Amino acid sequence: MSDTTLFRGGTVVTAERSWRADVLIAGQKVVAVGDSLEAPIGARTIDVGGALVMPGGIDPHTHMELPFMGTVSKDDFYTGTAAAASGGTTMIIDFVIPAPGEPLLHALDVWRDRAAKAATDYSFHMAITWWSELVREEMARVVKQGVSSFKHFMAYKGAIMVDDATLVESFIRARDLGAICTVHAEHGDLVAHLQGELFARGITGPEAHPLSRPPEVEGEASNRALRIAEVIGVPLYVVHTSCSDAMDPIARAQSEGQCAFGEALIQHLVIDDSVYRSPDWNFAAHHVMSPPFRSREHQAALWRGLQCGTLSVVGTDHCVFDSAQKHAGHDDFRKIPNGTGGIEDRMSVLWHFGVGTGRLTPSEFVALTSTNAARIFNCAPQKGTLQVGSDADIVVWDPKRTRTISAKTQQQKNDFNVFEGLTVTGNAAITMSRGKILWQNDRLEAKQGWGQFVPRKPFADFTQALALRHAIAAPTAVARKEVHR
Repeated sequence: MSDTTLFRGGTVVTAERSWRADVLIAGQKVVAVGDSLEAPIGARTIDVGGALVMPGGIDPHTHMELPFMGTVSKDDFYTGTAAAASGGTTMIIDFVIPAPGEPLLHALDVWRDRAAKAATDYSFHMAITWWSELVREEMARVVKQGVSSFKHFMAYKGAIMVDDATLVESFIRARDLGAICTVHAEHGDLVAHLQGELFARGITGPEAHPLSRPPEVEGEASNRALRIAEVIGVPLYVVHTSCSDAMDPIARAQSEGQCAFGEALIQHLVIDDSVYRSPDWNFAAHHVMSPPFRSREHQAALWRGLQCGTLSVVGTDHCVFDSAQKHAGHDDFRKIPNGTGGIEDRMSVLWHFGVGTGRLTPSEFVALTSTNAARIFNCAPQKGTLQVGSDADIVVWDPKRTRTISAKTQQQKNDFNVFEGLTVTGNAAITMSRGKILWQNDRLEAKQGWGQFVPRKPFADFTQALALRHAIAAPTAVARKEVHR
């Protein structure tokens, strides 16, 4: 079969605009975007009249086959990326999480081995879970291997949580390397205290989970991390922002000229905290994730954050555990593995509740699901757009197609879906990864191992600008050697 494909008759939608155009793919790249393109001899022509042709989605927050809380998340890199493709997502950025004391490069090798089976392209963030001179040295080697973002957990005390001293050291090193920092913002000491207090009072079920992680603990950590990043002069990305307490410091930082980004999760946008009050323990436990689901007032604030640009990306924090795994915490909510799914449904749910209600335009949808992540994590224009020379990561989107979400029909490897029973309008008709169709006619055609690692260079435009700004303010800083290499 020819490796040339022409999508004819659709409306191309990018983060900047929408227009009538055909899209021609040769091999793994986009080679032409324009009106009435001629199909080369032997090319496969696909009529996409009435549909939208958009960049494939990028989910920058996933945890495939993650060892966590005494078990391992159910989706591996094949099942998780295959599920992603069925929903229009063509790239993930997963988290390499070394155990405290484990060398970063060893953990990176482990994750590379796991990811070799991926059906879509992927990249990594590197978590900093401990600090030493070895970690400082290995951060440079990690960046040279194409991983230019570092994650810091401010929660999970006694496991992977880092203290402020580690944040400072790691932020400085990331700044000097031209990398971006990300944080899970929750005050871990407060969470641990509240967990113990609630358990001692006999509140042991899933209903205790949101009580142990109120919006204030997320807001405090978000503000603290942003202030540390401001002083050091490093860009900061706050993951899974779930409440106005955490979002307001991001807005404040942005208004003061700080290089700060906020991420929302599709789950937090449509599910509220009433799920924890269900009399069905299994149902409530399947919604245990951190940060937890919030009230509808916080939900409304998140939507406003997307509309005004305070929040730049919609991800999933995809990390699924089945009912048997969740049951490990049946008598102690602190032992329920934290995590929910969403990678398969992220784009359709956001379209339904965003574009379908007038909250978002189609171009804003593309920005939130693809382009902004590519720009922030420095893999644009290879990813996140449709232009000549970009990878042929494409989703043909049918804005009228409906489906009802169910664990019985999902591609995700789990026995539960937090969106169970929801009928959504707007779904992926075709998903293409680097010129290969992975999803078409409601049929999965993904191939294990098709995905490739996407290396991301340091010093994105905004990182370079911030480094220069810091150099002018503090010309004697060690980091200046890095700016002018």
